[in-house]
Amino acid sequence: QNETATGVTSDVAGCRAALDAANHPALLFVDGVSSIGSIDFRQEEWRVDCAVSGSQKGFMLPAGLGFLSVSQKALAASKTATHRHCYFSFDDMIRTNDTGYFPYTPATQLLRGLRASLDLIAEEGLETIFARHHRLAEGVRKAVDAWGLKLCAKQRKWHSDTVSAILVPEGIDSAEIVKRAYQKYNTSLGGGLNKVAGKVFRIGHLGWLNEVMVLGSLAAAELALLDCGVDLAPGSGVAAAIEHFRRTAAMPVAEAA
Repeated sequence: QNETATGVTSDVAGCRAALDAANHPALLFVDGVSSIGSIDFRQEEWRVDCAVSGSQKGFMLPAGLGFLSVSQKALAASKTATHRHCYFSFDDMIRTNDTGYFPYTPATQLLRGLRASLDLIAEEGLETIFARHHRLAEGVRKAVDAWGLKLCAKQRKWHSDTVSAILVPEGIDSAEIVKRAYQKYNTSLGGGLNKVAGKVFRIGHLGWLNEVMVLGSLAAAELALLDCGVDLAPGSGVAAAIEHFRRTAAMPVAEAA
């Protein structure tokens, strides 16, 4: 649903509509690692057969837990699947989950953390969470515009509310920007992957996040951009984000556990 490397959000509902229009029997699988819990996802309404996510993004935990939600159609299809497996056996999981256990040793400490993060999500409310992510992402996008740069996602309808992949000017290596931000300003930006390696750097804006944290990452990115020779007005991106945040209503956020 949300492609982390390029900052592109896909239209899952549109994919379902296309499958229905073609009367196609294919199962609809969705990678929701950087979307579920942060942007709108409707598994039942869109009839998604398998959705996968992880603990390290919208669930605000360290990496280590994988979440899998499977439709009855997908469970039925697994009965006739010819690619045999053990660790990802739905049958093993369902049989032990029904008794309150796991078929393998669980990451108990992460499950305790998940209980706390789910309480925070329930307290804030999904609609408020989605609105908060959009508002913070818009602040990043305002900064990118002020820098005179562009997002990798070319059209607004594809702009991700959880991560922005920012194109750097010709002749600039985005890996150097990421390196500079980390080594000099103690800030971890994401690098470009695969076809966009060296062409983009990424700012993540999801999970437990507020305006000040976004502004800090924008300031570090701006400093690194300037250090690496990108022609921009110092303070321009941070100022644009501040103006956006001041003009838009702040969302109440639950206190951290």
